[in-house]
Amino acid sequence: MNTSLKGKLRMLAAALCLATTAAAQAPDDWANFARFEQENAAQTTAPRAVLMGNSITEGWIGKHPDFFARNGFVSRAISGQTTSQMLVRFRADVIELHPKIVVICGGTNDLARNTGYISPEHILDNIQSMVDLARANGIRPILCSIHPTGDYPWRPGIEPAQKIIRLNAAIRAYAEQEGIPYVDYHTPMAAEDGSMIAAYTNDGVHPNEAGYEVMERILPPVVDRLEAEIDRAAARAE
Repeated sequence: MNTSLKGKLRMLAAALCLATTAAAQAPDDWANFARFEQENAAQTTAPRAVLMGNSITEGWIGKHPDFFARNGFVSRAISGQTTSQMLVRFRADVIELHPKIVVICGGTNDLARNTGYISPEHILDNIQSMVDLARANGIRPILCSIHPTGDYPWRPGIEPAQKIIRLNAAIRAYAEQEGIPYVDYHTPMAAEDGSMIAAYTNDGVHPNEAGYEVMERILPPVVDRLEAEIDRAAARAE
């Protein structure tokens, strides 16, 4: 298959993904509260951790549901969403589930301008606001890097690689300042030019099986350490 045809197929796949997300969303439900309304109502026990994110996380549970079940993780990720949309639905899809931990992984769709232009500073503001909401409700946050990306097939020409690196540095600095665990997916998955290593992706944006395997080695130890810290604090308080 020639390079031009591969590129066209990638753009078509991305467009279909966005179209499917839009079709599943109620006409005026900008944040897509409807997406998890039934699942939230059926959630009778508090999950260990809620993973709040976009298509990268949604695709993860789609490919490896056993990984989520085995670790006590629940996905509340919606394809195509920006941090603004994630923030709006954070109470319904995270706080009201009463998890110990929330894993926040977003920002790439902001850079892709899925809901219009937003500055890196305001992307970080949205992430910080989700952290504030979590902490105010007794939920411990974990922050994740944005995955490496050289180009968005559905929004070519933005050249996000270096923007992602700079925004990740800001997220990491904020996490260190606040004592929040930081999960670095970017470093082990990035090529020298800031794109995702080809072996880990089929479209340059989303991880494939091999990419998710990398992530599955990284996240659980971070959650385990934070949960142990939570349990020790609870024991001291008794």
